[in-house]
Amino acid sequence: MKSTSVRQDSDKLAEIVVSGMQEKKASDIVVLDLRELKNAVADYFIICSASSDTQIEAIARSVEEEVEKLIGQNPWQTEGRTNREWVLLDYVDVVVHIFLRDRRQFYALEELWGDANITYVEEEASAAAN
Repeated sequence: MKSTSVRQDSDKLAEIVVSGMQEKKASDIVVLDLRELKNAVADYFIICSASSDTQIEAIARSVEEEVEKLIGQNPWQTEGRTNREWVLLDYVDVVVHIFLRDRRQFYALEELWGDANITYVEEEASAAAN
């Protein structure tokens, strides 16, 4: 079991990631809390959709900038920037998935991790934040 401070760190990181996504109008933001699942690879998966490859890159940059600015952390690893259909930002405890809408449906990560506690971030929250 992880210590309370590590849990709080991943909770805070998850909040910052969602904020970075909302900043660039990401849609269908979902937070999968994997902490109670056996053999989970992270504390959280945060998934969103984008309407274009340009928006995917803008969302990824926004998330990276917000996390760097607020907690000074960079992704441990990034994937998918060259094909621009699905960008993954791996912060170890929090893994960020930014999909083109049809790619997201194809991979269906929410279904794959269906046992997770899933939170759907309201679209109105992103509009109110601006």
